[in-house]
Amino acid sequence: MPGTPFAMVHLDVPPVTSGLAVGSLVAGITSILVSFLVICFGAVAGGTAGVWAAGAFTALGGLTGAGAVVAGLLGQRQIRRPAPPPAVRFTGRGLAIAGISCGGAGLLLSLLGMALAVLLAVA
Repeated sequence: MPGTPFAMVHLDVPPVTSGLAVGSLVAGITSILVSFLVICFGAVAGGTAGVWAAGAFTALGGLTGAGAVVAGLLGQRQIRRPAPPPAVRFTGRGLAIAGISCGGAGLLLSLLGMALAVLLAVA
């Protein structure tokens, strides 16, 4: 306060990258990599063994893809939340969007790879 011996301290806390956004991106990239395993096992290892292997990796790819989408949406919510000045602010909106995109793409590719495995096993 000007003109008085008292002062007001205002702590400046730098923004922090959201852990949910980073985790979403990591899980999304993992989901895409696992979906390539689904496609490889489904196309190369024909028969019932290929379908079983593709199904196991489809479950893994689906869970990581869905987790990436959920974590990305929660990360965006965390980033959008307004915080008063002494509180921690979060950044990483682009990471959250990329995690949602990669997670959705990995989930879709896993399901398409499983459909391909079943189609090749039936044919």
